[in-house]
Amino acid sequence: MRMFGFSVVIFPEAGSYSAWCPDLDVASQGDTLEEAIANLKEALELHVECLSPSELQEIRKRQGTKLMTTIEIPVSN
Repeated sequence: MRMFGFSVVIFPEAGSYSAWCPDLDVASQGDTLEEAIANLKEALELHVECLSPSELQEIRKRQGTKLMTTIEIPVSN
């Protein structure tokens, strides 16, 4: 079985944590950081399970080609 690695963004939100995978646009949440990660992992597994062979192949092609950065913009108060 091949393993896939996906980018994940996690942030606190009103007493819980939200977790989002921008690679597949899948999100979840949990009361703790660990729960949010576990819930997102389960959501990703279910999402990938439903993909067609061609969709899965496209994800394989994109593996290792990500560039992540932070962009700052001015915001007037």
